[in-house]
Amino acid sequence: MSVEGGPEGRQLVRGPYPSAPRREIIPPHPQHAVRTLTHDFPSEICGWGAHPEYEIHLITKSHGSFIAGDHVGTFSPGHVSIMGPNLPHDWVSDLEPGQVAVDRDAVIQFTDEWIRQCMELIPELQEVGDVLTQSSRGLVFSGATAWRAAETILEVVRSHGAEQVSLLFKLLALFARSPAEDREVVASEWLGRPTDANSLGAVEAGLAYIFENLTGDIRLATAAKLAYMSEPTFSKYFKSATGTTFSTMVKKLRIAHARRLLDTTDHAIAQVAAMSGYHNMANFNRQFLTEVGTTPTTYRRLESSQKPPPEVFSLGLRAPVDD
Repeated sequence: MSVEGGPEGRQLVRGPYPSAPRREIIPPHPQHAVRTLTHDFPSEICGWGAHPEYEIHLITKSHGSFIAGDHVGTFSPGHVSIMGPNLPHDWVSDLEPGQVAVDRDAVIQFTDEWIRQCMELIPELQEVGDVLTQSSRGLVFSGATAWRAAETILEVVRSHGAEQVSLLFKLLALFARSPAEDREVVASEWLGRPTDANSLGAVEAGLAYIFENLTGDIRLATAAKLAYMSEPTFSKYFKSATGTTFSTMVKKLRIAHARRLLDTTDHAIAQVAAMSGYHNMANFNRQFLTEVGTTPTTYRRLESSQKPPPEVFSLGLRAPVDD
């Protein structure tokens, strides 16, 4: 399989991938129930992975694409989400080669065992149960909830001791009380989450290859070779881990990149297509329409509030198209 592309355009810069499949290990601290950190991008701790802890995540700078399970979306500064235990996820910034986004991420992590014990001892915390359940598929916040949460996330990261725990409870209450229009569950209820080294290895190699060649020629055979697998084996494990085929993931990431360029630049549609790996305009228009529900030209004309959110794309709903 070959996916259309060429050498032109900007490339998504991605953090280094380890040679072995990555399951993030978060070491417990005997004096801390909550782990907080900030980190740059690219960073060696970035990459497709999963861990047993809940992760509350804030993007403070840069634009890019994020993946949660089988969902591919876009992010910008102020992007707030909570990823549940063992849900694979990754955020990739659109940067020039050599560029670094300093302190791009603010992260809060805690275990399911700890928060459930807190809920048993403190009945008032029962209201956060729905948020924890929804986070198993990735929960992204927007609107007033997102900007209030962003402030509180930074407060949690900067605080210590009992104050830090109280601020985390405040943040979880904010999530729990958020209006329905401010929250979006992103991943499908597929069961093939990566639980073994082969699945993680296929995704690790496949995503690294896609991001490094987003505007170029992408071949399934090359991705499989990088994962040290045959093409059928690679395809099986990649779909098992992500819930989607390799070719569909390539399309989703390229269209997400094109959407971001249409939102943030004045580049001509043909240039956006080339910078997203498409050098046949008819094919680009067709793929964009299928994924987004409108043509690139119409998409650019829409107000932000009129643009369909990512979950509408997968439902096949359609916005107005050009005549």
